[in-house]
Amino acid sequence: MNQDKLRDAILTRLSSVIDPETGVDVVRMRLIENLSVDKAGVARYTFHPSSPLCPLAVSLALAIRDAVAEVEGISGQEIAVEGYIKASELSAMLQEPA
Repeated sequence: MNQDKLRDAILTRLSSVIDPETGVDVVRMRLIENLSVDKAGVARYTFHPSSPLCPLAVSLALAIRDAVAEVEGISGQEIAVEGYIKASELSAMLQEPA
């Protein structure tokens, strides 16, 4: 599958990840930024929680990571967290195996 199709597949899969606080999916909320997929199937993106103190940031980030991992053709992920008070800790947690 080429990179554009993988990117579209990721966005489709992420549209089913719902923020329980708002009832809106993470794609429509624009919580995922700078999504790209390289030729090896590695997805790179930024997760930007809705607020610096978002109480659901950890659970949403894990749900996003797991959803992207389910997309056929994805071989890995590089996730950056921005705009969150514990961004570096959450970024490190997301690099651990699921």
